[in-house]
Amino acid sequence: MPSTGTLDRLPIIDIAPFLNSDPDDSDKRVATAAAIHRACLEYGFFYLNIEAYVSSSVPEELTQLGRQFFSLPQEEKDKLSLKNQDFARGYARLKENVTNGKADNHEGLDFYKPVDNPDKTKPVWGENQWPSVPGFREKYEQWVEKMKALGLIVMEAMSIGLGMTREEWQDLRGQVNDSFWVMRVIGYPPLPNDHDGFSCGAHKDYGCLTFLYADPSPSALQVFLRRPGAAIRRTVLQRLKSHLAAAFGGLGATDTGKLGLPAEEGKEEGIWINADPIPGCIVCNIGEMWEVWTNGLYRSTLHRVVHRGSNYRVSVPFFFEPNFDAIVKPLDAVLRMEKGDPGFTCKLQKAPVVYGDFLVGKVGNNFTVGGKGKY
Repeated sequence: MPSTGTLDRLPIIDIAPFLNSDPDDSDKRVATAAAIHRACLEYGFFYLNIEAYVSSSVPEELTQLGRQFFSLPQEEKDKLSLKNQDFARGYARLKENVTNGKADNHEGLDFYKPVDNPDKTKPVWGENQWPSVPGFREKYEQWVEKMKALGLIVMEAMSIGLGMTREEWQDLRGQVNDSFWVMRVIGYPPLPNDHDGFSCGAHKDYGCLTFLYADPSPSALQVFLRRPGAAIRRTVLQRLKSHLAAAFGGLGATDTGKLGLPAEEGKEEGIWINADPIPGCIVCNIGEMWEVWTNGLYRSTLHRVVHRGSNYRVSVPFFFEPNFDAIVKPLDAVLRMEKGDPGFTCKLQKAPVVYGDFLVGKVGNNFTVGGKGKY
């Protein structure tokens, strides 16, 4: 059964019931779908147990291959520079990506769905640039196929959680069955104490589903959970910290961070929690397209990376996105919820968007500030 989340811990959901058609698993599938629905409502993030889907050795090898690439001489990595293509596909140096106006302390290698008639003068329409590291392309292309299939599996589970009919699910499936996916390989050296920024600044993903595998580095990925009253609890914590400091000689600011309660930058009250890697699991979160599909019922969640460990961290986020020409608009199942519940409070009146246009607009903004900020 799924593991329910708590105030400061993300839920763990096993996708195994959706991996076969055994009629005895129907109740388990319903329970899994309901758990994903609750996680999207309450967190926007969850751990997805994929032990029954793929051996843990497979993504582990991906991070090892990524580490080999990032350890190459700088001039070798620069041969795959973003500027060689469409400024979207390829390698970005350390601190070239910018989030919230500040340089991110990571380097990355980006891949997108291959396109017909590539044209590097058009945003996101160039060709992928693969490292010469032996086995890199083969293993990563295999991972792409696994994650594309997983995306459809999770999407079907979400359709059940939302009460969609089979016909409605088939319509939604037709919007994502040729996913304009994105995959990144990201390297994070330890964050310098004097760095005016983060390993990756706070942001929300703008696509559909993100599947993140990362090496075992703890206390790096942080997720912001909206929690009314958190400001009051934070004040109490700070007072307790002051008392402890007076009695025992002080607790540094990083100790407060370990409790998951650094000051929030925005207006919403909430807490930052660590989403540390769990063996056999990937971290899954929803992007802005789900806000449109659900008219705001599901909301994309702020997250950031603050890697202060002594090691070099490697992560591999895969972004399962809608088809490039998909028209994303509120789902009939959600509109039925709104009509049947006068107390429904999530009406944001989301306007339909063509995903490709939305993506190009986002990437275009990234170009003007010098880079992207993802995980």
